[in-house]
Amino acid sequence: AAEKAEADTNIAALKKAVAALERGMSGGFLQTPSAQTLRRVVQSRDMIDMDRQEVLAFLSGGSAEGYAPSSGEVTGILKQMQETMEKGLAESTAAEEASAKSFEEMMSAKTKEVEALGASIETKTTQIGELGVAIVQMKDDLSDTEEALVADQKYLKELEGSCETKTQEWEEIKKTRAEELLALAETIKVLNDD
Repeated sequence: AAEKAEADTNIAALKKAVAALERGMSGGFLQTPSAQTLRRVVQSRDMIDMDRQEVLAFLSGGSAEGYAPSSGEVTGILKQMQETMEKGLAESTAAEEASAKSFEEMMSAKTKEVEALGASIETKTTQIGELGVAIVQMKDDLSDTEEALVADQKYLKELEGSCETKTQEWEEIKKTRAEELLALAETIKVLNDD
């Protein structure tokens, strides 16, 4: 921004100088602040030394090494400087605009990427929460199932004990019945023998 402002000021000074020279008012122009700005521009610009000396001699109202350049030569030099500066400013402005556009595109892409990654993080955080709840429920189910297994194993042992007792009782009943049947058969035989 500062470079653009300086370039705009320098170009404006060159335009004023060229316009004054073309109107034949070089003496009046030399007294203006634009002439001072133009003097600084000529001293700081990269240009041929002979051209620089001619313009500086014109701006100081004297001649360089006894030679007084005509205003036509100075006007030509100043127009060339103006064209060069305008071209440089246009190139710089275009490069700056391209850089700004590239930056905006990159920021837009990065913003979209951040939003996508944020959404991904939210999704994964939700999944982690849901999996955490599922794990707790599964642990509760496991605990309930283990308790049920212990109760079922206890019931199985009780059933096994009860079955063993019932089996012994049944064997006792069968033995007693067999003895009773044997005793009845003997009684019937004794009665029939009589």
